Amino acid sequence: MAHVHGYVNDKDELLKRLRRAEGQVRGIQRMVDEDVYCIDILTQVSAATKALETVALHLLDDHLSHCVAEATREGGDVADEKVREASAAIARLVRS
Repeated sequence: MAHVHGYVNDKDELLKRLRRAEGQVRGIQRMVDEDVYCIDILTQVSAATKALETVALHLLDDHLSHCVAEATREGGDVADEKVREASAAIARLVRS
């Protein structure tokens, strides 16, 4: 049996959010190309960043409630590794 990721039930919603963020980034590129006022560009960068953070937090939540929880039930090295992965992911999100 293939491993199923925790986000599988929300895949369509995640892809929709990512397409929206992609559109925002393309809009930012156009704004720079068209020499739009820097504060207006920064506002759009902030919106795109927030959109990606929303995806990241959703994926992190799914990882904790699915992958980490499953590994914790198994215990041992698998559980330790999943907790380390989650901690490292949280640290990357906090730093960004």
